[in-house]
Amino acid sequence: MIQKSAMKFLEELLNSSGPSGFEEETAAIYRKYLNGFCDKVETDVLGNTTGILNPDAEFKVMLAGHYDEIGFQIVYIDEEGLLYFRPNGGIDKLTVPGTEIEVTTEKGKIPGVIGKKPIHLLKPEERNKAVELEDMWIDIGAENKKEAEKLVQIGDPVAVKPNFQLIGKNRIMSKGLDDRIGAFVVAETLRALSKRKLAVAVYGVGTVQEEVGLRGATTSTFNINPDVGFAVDVGFATDIPDIPHKLLGEIKLGKGPELNRSADNNVVLGKMLRQIAKKHKVPYQEAASHRASGGTDTAQMQMTRAGVATALLSIPNRYMHTPVEVCDLRDAKDAVELLTETIAAMTGEETFIPGISKVKI
Repeated sequence: MIQKSAMKFLEELLNSSGPSGFEEETAAIYRKYLNGFCDKVETDVLGNTTGILNPDAEFKVMLAGHYDEIGFQIVYIDEEGLLYFRPNGGIDKLTVPGTEIEVTTEKGKIPGVIGKKPIHLLKPEERNKAVELEDMWIDIGAENKKEAEKLVQIGDPVAVKPNFQLIGKNRIMSKGLDDRIGAFVVAETLRALSKRKLAVAVYGVGTVQEEVGLRGATTSTFNINPDVGFAVDVGFATDIPDIPHKLLGEIKLGKGPELNRSADNNVVLGKMLRQIAKKHKVPYQEAASHRASGGTDTAQMQMTRAGVATALLSIPNRYMHTPVEVCDLRDAKDAVELLTETIAAMTGEETFIPGISKVKI
């Protein structure tokens, strides 16, 4: 399945704290792992971490998986020592009450829980409504404002408490699988390619601030100026109740990564991926994006400078943007194999002009 060292890395990555804009801890874990097999490893001013293989080759291939996570940020401390917060990224407010969290401070991590008014004290008409984030708070056990202010500061980032665990034979549950499972695939692809003879340069990037506007992909792609770009993110698994297949397709855990077809995906590169998958018997699932464009790092990669030939690979994910996301390790493994074989097959002479370029493998 997946090597023990890689699983240890994945667990450390998922258990780190790195809300958008505050990814230092996650970046350090990523940097340390990439240093074991990359020719160069760099972290830029935004916090993107890039592992580079075969840097002298002219033809550049970029991979991107974002390692920021959704979270919160402290905005106010009241007289009772309770902390009020704003969302950092797209939060599903229905899943927030009762969540165990950690506040990252200059002195270390402070545990807490997100609280709200007990259901017993709600009016009947309030009980069936989602509680607004502004009506919740974080309780860190402080007895008053003065005590709380000794522990935390306004602006401190907040992340869900680490909760990684294996469930079943092949699946994992954790906060932050969106998109640390994608960043993991990028890292493992670099590790696999480090053992191969390459005709192209490979830049594998753990990007930051995706959840607040694809910001890390914007700057890292501009800096690298790649010829080809692969983004690895999560996609909606539709193998749970009440998901309309006629709108979102049929995507199952454990059946391979999704290969997307949308405006963000270069047609020629997409054909190459599918031909490589069939040649090497790598499972994959066809997906038509639920939107015409946008939502992942692919969109920013594609539109950088004069344009980049891009493709999105998605790892099916249940319960996206909740503290208990679920993915299947087999899908990550298949994504690594497909990316590895595709990049290893490149000669550096490829072109990806729709309607003109031909796929050669």
